[in-house]
Amino acid sequence: MKIAVVGAGIIGVTTAYELAVDGHQVTVFERRGAVAEETSFANAGVVAPGAVTPWAAPGMPGKVARYLFSRHAPVRLCLPLTSAEIGWMWKWWRACTLETYLANRARMQRLAFYSRERLHRLTEDLKLEYDHTPGYMVLLRSENDSKLAQPGLQVLRDAGVAFREIDAAQARLLEPALNPDTDFLGAVHLPDDEVGNCRQFALLLKTQAQRLGVDFEFNSTVAPLDPAAPSTLRIAADGAQPRQQRFDAVVICGALESAPLLRPLGLKLPLAAVHGYSISAPIREPLNAPRSALMDERYKVAISRLGNRVRVAGSAEIGGSPTARRPAAIQTLYKVLHDWFPGAAQISNTGAAVQEWKGARPMLPDGPPVLGATGIPGVWINIGHGSSGWALACGSARAIADLMGGRAPDLDIEGLGVERLTALR
Repeated sequence: MKIAVVGAGIIGVTTAYELAVDGHQVTVFERRGAVAEETSFANAGVVAPGAVTPWAAPGMPGKVARYLFSRHAPVRLCLPLTSAEIGWMWKWWRACTLETYLANRARMQRLAFYSRERLHRLTEDLKLEYDHTPGYMVLLRSENDSKLAQPGLQVLRDAGVAFREIDAAQARLLEPALNPDTDFLGAVHLPDDEVGNCRQFALLLKTQAQRLGVDFEFNSTVAPLDPAAPSTLRIAADGAQPRQQRFDAVVICGALESAPLLRPLGLKLPLAAVHGYSISAPIREPLNAPRSALMDERYKVAISRLGNRVRVAGSAEIGGSPTARRPAAIQTLYKVLHDWFPGAAQISNTGAAVQEWKGARPMLPDGPPVLGATGIPGVWINIGHGSSGWALACGSARAIADLMGGRAPDLDIEGLGVERLTALR
């Protein structure tokens, strides 16, 4: 088939590659000038399938309310809130039931474990060399942090994830550069989890896709789909006259921009931008830097070793200006880095060596993404992965390629189809 993929983040690139592997003629349209320049650009890079769970969980609304008064809150509501964001929060609140949470957690974790397998297969078969390191550790500052982490540990047990609870001395053996002046209770070590540079992987896979014949058209904006001809795209490219191009099928992987593209077809996607932040800086002295990836359980901030750089990422922010960076969120990242690895990064007084980033993660109210056929001839979707896009990308792409090829995917995709959206209305 002649297939268009709209969006060249990690979801779009992996989707295009898998479709090309199956022999399809694929063209990718991206409004930016390169792959992985938005949500996929500077995320934490953690691939931990057992930790991929819905944000809509029992007790979560109360936690968010308490965070409103915390300076270093991991979740923040910012004004102004649009009517769409308020509507999204209402749907999220309704999804915070135990029954819904358990069903969506199972769906996300099935996809996450399958996706990690596919990520490893691609990395090995294609000999992709990007910054990645095995191992992941959750740091527990106090007894209260340990108590609050117990429900998450039960999730890991239920999923069959290998982990062990260790004390501070054992944690320091695994990560010798941990600040000796920072007292903490212990940690949870997950040896099979990992950290990897999402953008590097996307760039490498893009090259592999091009070798299979995939055409990438950058700086190209796609107009909302026309109900009369939904698989005919109207494309506006820099310096060129707008044109129309017909395809046998279109796969929408355009993150937040997916909603306006699909709205004329009667498909309403309750996507919201949940913004996250990161700082990335060159390593000053390798002996003072982390070996792999760690998570500060109290502040929900990840510290990752990505080759010769350290990345610190966290925060979940709804509302406010999509472009304005909240200083307190950035300060929390610096605080957590200083608490655990004060000499790890080259951070100048001017901040010139540090890359500060804010990105919008497209999230559905109940958690899992939606992928597959839309019910509209020729139109498919692979969207709504939220903060777990890197952890879910490879599996989502393989699954949708199988579906478009008329084959049953190698995992149970129950609840991941567009029909789930009816429960969110």
